[in-house]
Amino acid sequence: MIFFAILGLSFREIQLAFSEELEYGILGISVVLFLIALCLLLWQIYRFCAQLPVSRRPADSLLARSGGFQYATQTNDAKMEVLYAELSHRMSPGTSCTNLGSTLDLASMVDMEEENIQGSLRFSLFYDQLQSKLVVTVLDAQDLAVRDFSHSVDPFVWVRLLWAEREDEEQNSLQCVLDEWQTRLVKKSCSPVFGDQFSCTLAQEEVSKVTVRFEVRDFDKYSRHGVLGEARAALNSLKLSYPLELREDLQVPKKDMVGEALLSLKYLPTSQRLEVGVLKIRTVCHPNKTERALYARTSITCNHCKLRHQRTKQKKRWEVTVFNEVLTFVLPDQQIRECTIIVSVYEVQPSKKPSKHLIGHIHIKKDKTSENEHWKLMMQSLRQPIAKWHLILI
Repeated sequence: MIFFAILGLSFREIQLAFSEELEYGILGISVVLFLIALCLLLWQIYRFCAQLPVSRRPADSLLARSGGFQYATQTNDAKMEVLYAELSHRMSPGTSCTNLGSTLDLASMVDMEEENIQGSLRFSLFYDQLQSKLVVTVLDAQDLAVRDFSHSVDPFVWVRLLWAEREDEEQNSLQCVLDEWQTRLVKKSCSPVFGDQFSCTLAQEEVSKVTVRFEVRDFDKYSRHGVLGEARAALNSLKLSYPLELREDLQVPKKDMVGEALLSLKYLPTSQRLEVGVLKIRTVCHPNKTERALYARTSITCNHCKLRHQRTKQKKRWEVTVFNEVLTFVLPDQQIRECTIIVSVYEVQPSKKPSKHLIGHIHIKKDKTSENEHWKLMMQSLRQPIAKWHLILI
């Protein structure tokens, strides 16, 4: 002010030395920047509102959706206490697995990742009554599908003996793997000849409960082996008093139910923490098997990359093995909302080292299938543990 007074100038006499076009240009840029800032502010408000927890449902409704189980957390020791009234009824040996709250449709067990399935597999089966042995021979395969990028295939066959609780397959009974073998690798052949023979001691009355599963795989040194198809042979419909040779067309691989697990999920968005509770695991064990132990390994993956993993303690294997352990994972909010939870159940024979044997997997992720309703319930009930039964598949 003093400076202008000295010069004898007034504010009205001060004019910027800008052209009219430049002034309108500066004004237009200012308006555009203001609109961009306003849009960013509205987007942040929308994201904040979208992450607010949905109104909590009544406790009875949540318990009904989670299979009829109720539990609470103990803040002192971070352990979970499971309260259930119908466990004795649900865990009775004659109860089918569908009564345990598992909502997975059997039709959804088909692994649709492998679409190019072609070719056939030739094998022979024989049961030696004198030695009480089942003899399985993998002979050859024909016209297998090739990989697009290499136009070749390195096949081998993974053989599993699946033993069911009951012979009636329509009851969808749980199964266990009695034994498993792997043939030799034949490189760069669409019609490989194997000639590998395997045997397993098996009582005659148990033969009708066994299904032999042949899974033809494509060896990959640097990644997951590809699946070229599978063939199955249910022994209850075959006469094996003499060597029986069969050729079966390869089919799309299907998953087998080998157990069930009661899992809990709790998401705390403020601390960006995901808690996975391994409460109970129900599996089927052949009566002739020796003493075994179980443990569960939980992995968190995002975009097929493993981020974190933890495992439970080993517990002696029972028909229903109780763990009641909570595994905590601290991850960024975006990774938690898009991650996949993989629970792998392993069997261990304490008398042998190493003796780790995979029983099966459970996958929980954000998608639209009925099996992953557990994920939806977790996101709708933030900061609350939600328990649900899941099928263990292999």
